[in-house]
Amino acid sequence: MLLITKRLGFSSAHRLFDPELSDDENLEVFGKCSYKGGHGHNYKLEVTVSGEIDEKTGMIIDVKVLKGIVEKEIISKLDHKNLNTDVEILKDTMPTVENIAVKIWDALDLKIEKGKLFEIKLFETNDNFVTYRGR
Repeated sequence: MLLITKRLGFSSAHRLFDPELSDDENLEVFGKCSYKGGHGHNYKLEVTVSGEIDEKTGMIIDVKVLKGIVEKEIISKLDHKNLNTDVEILKDTMPTVENIAVKIWDALDLKIEKGKLFEIKLFETNDNFVTYRGR
């Protein structure tokens, strides 16, 4: 199996909280991520596509094409946004790194025409990331 990965970054803010819980309960569940002012991350996103090498181009997918898809469908919609309030694909979704990765997958899955979306890896920090391979 051949895989090709493109890495891009975006910066976003969010707050993890359940409006049905008190501030103290939110603090207990989500820690400092529940602070009312929110906080931000410099996310790194890796999008991996699997497939066969095209005999004509020698590529699974042109990485410039993949970059363009990810920039249009994801980066332009999440970069420098509040994930709780400004992002349509996250509407009514707790913006945890896990949920963000699933929503990114859903937004990209049918947009990639060469190869097949294989994996999303989303780094919230250098030490915290999630890997998602679809449903």
